[in-house]
Amino acid sequence: MADGASRTTFMTVAEVAEMLRVSRMTVYRWVHAGDLPAVRFGRSFRVPASAVEQFMEQATFDSIADEDDGSAAGKVG
Repeated sequence: MADGASRTTFMTVAEVAEMLRVSRMTVYRWVHAGDLPAVRFGRSFRVPASAVEQFMEQATFDSIADEDDGSAAGKVG
């Protein structure tokens, strides 16, 4: 590998799920829907760490306007 070249870091579905605090099935759904890019290694998927970061940056937070106390609650989605 040439100097200055970076190596892609991959995460397992379980690692992504733990990091994002969702189920593994949710991560699989995102992968199969094309929302989260992944590479297939045999029967397993690996997700580039950079894709997880980008996914989180693009996540939207829906505020709940009808909360009585006026606070906004966020939901990734």
